[in-house]
This record gives sequence, C-alpha cells and structure tokens, in this order.
Amino acid sequence: MLSILEGLFIFIAVSESILGVLGNGFIELVNCIDCVKNKKFSMIGFILTGLATSRICLILIIITDGLTKIFFPDMYSSGNLIDYISYLWVIFNQSSIWFATSLSVFYFLKIANFSHHIFLWLKGRINKVLHLLMGSLFISWLFTFPQIVEIINESRMKSGNATWNLHMQRSKFFTKQILLNLGVILLFTLCLITCFLLIISLWRHNRSMQLNVTGPRDPSTEAHVKAMKVLISFIILFILYFIGIAIEISCFTLPENKLLFISGMVTTAIYPWGHSFILILGNSKLKQASLRALQRFKCCEVGRLLTAAQTRVGRNGCSRRII
Repeated sequence: MLSILEGLFIFIAVSESILGVLGNGFIELVNCIDCVKNKKFSMIGFILTGLATSRICLILIIITDGLTKIFFPDMYSSGNLIDYISYLWVIFNQSSIWFATSLSVFYFLKIANFSHHIFLWLKGRINKVLHLLMGSLFISWLFTFPQIVEIINESRMKSGNATWNLHMQRSKFFTKQILLNLGVILLFTLCLITCFLLIISLWRHNRSMQLNVTGPRDPSTEAHVKAMKVLISFIILFILYFIGIAIEISCFTLPENKLLFISGMVTTAIYPWGHSFILILGNSKLKQASLRALQRFKCCEVGRLLTAAQTRVGRNGCSRRII
C-alpha cells in the first residue's frame, strides 16, 4: 500500500510524463508540417524532430519502468521484461543525448565567431561533423550493450532472477554503471565544451561592440544569448536527470525503498519535458506556432462558451413564450 507522499510523487511523475509527451509531440508536429510545406527537411528540423522523438520514447520507458517496479514487481522480475526495458532505455537515452549534443554543436558552429582555421574548417563541414557524431553514437551502442548483458546475467546467476535488489558489490556495480554511461558522459562533455566556447565567443563579440553600448543588442548577440539559454538549461536539466538516475540506481544496492525510487523517477522525468518547453520558447518558429495554437484554443473556447450561452438564452425564451 502506498503512502500519501508516495502517491503524490507518482502523480507528479505521471504529470511530468504527460507534459513531456505533449511538448515533444508539438515540436515533432511543427517540424513535420514545415517539412511538408517546404518539401525539404532542414538540419535543425531533423535534429529537433529526432530529439523530440527520442525523448517521447524515453519518457514512456521511464514511466513504464518505474510504475512496473512499484506496482508489479513480480511481473518485472519474471521473464525478459527487464532485458527489453534495458535495451530500449540505452537506445533512446543515448539517442536523446546525441541529438541534444548535435543541437549544441549546430548552434556553436552556426553562431560562434572564431577566426581559427580549425573552427572555420568545421563550420564549412557541419553536416560531416554531425555524421561523425552519429558514428560515435553507434560505437557507444556497441560498447554499451555488452555491459547491459553482463549486468543482467550476473544478477540472474547470483539471485536466480532479475529482482529489485542486485546482489553485487557496490564498488563493482557503480564501476559498471560508469562504463555503461561512458558514451553519454563523453557527449555531455562535448556539450559543456561547446557551451563554454559560445560564452567566450559572446564575450569577445561584446568587447568588439563596446562602442555601441547605448544601442540595442545586435542580431549576433541575440543569437548568442538565445543559444546559451538553451544550452545552459540543457546542462542544468541533464545534471538533474543524472542525479535522478543515480538515485534510481542506488535503490538496486540498498534495501527496497519505494519513496527514494519514486523521488528519483520524478527527478529523472524533469529533463525530457522541461527542456522541450525551453526549446519551444527559444526557437522563434516553435514559439510563434505555440502562440497561434493558444490563440486558436482561446477562440474555440470563447466560441463554445458563446454557443452555450445562446443555447441557454434560447431555452429561457422558449419557456417564457410557453408560459
């Protein structure tokens, strides 16, 4: 039986999941409509659509995994369910980080201003750089899947089944988790580097524009600031996501603690839904589309209310005539 606090945390986690699916689904829809209208798929559209798709799948896996562990632990520990969830989580978790890192690299190469020949060479070959990152994603998968198989097999050999608690030395377990997330750590490090370089680019740009302090900010400065907001928010939310995963992982080496596990699930779910809304607010096309959608929703709501009011007035008038 769940306590009130545990029930509240589960409600928050489910609400976060619904918001995440709606936010990322909106990003997908807008980019797909834009692709159909223009009859081509831009690089930024491809990255945003892939990011939204991978995060929707990641949200569904997180909430399904969490609720199954809480309400149906026997079903979770029996059969191959843990295998399927683990493999899908690796695919969509690393895909989400890859698309987010590709977005940061795209912003960096498109917006930053450096005269170094290496930067200019990369800027002129942005598509090849993203293809190289795609290759690193496949290499990360090849490295990660054997680690997942080894962890599951060791758990089953020592406990006879994949139960809530893993019977494994903590130091060995956490070492395996670091190896398991090595590709994610490298991609996140690359995101940190691009964000740091963008800050340097903005600082150097502001120094060169000091003579125009009294005027409005130029387009380059605005682009720098918008990109940094998206990247810094991603870094903060991803740190929360990593903390949530660490909390969930710690539940495997500690006695069963549902409240701790649910709090980790709530913390983990903040990243995939929170960053989607930041992307919507930080992208002019997505922001305008969201404003149009809200205006249409308000118009439909006002029209529905007016129709209901007219219906009530008509009924009252008919009743008076009858009297």
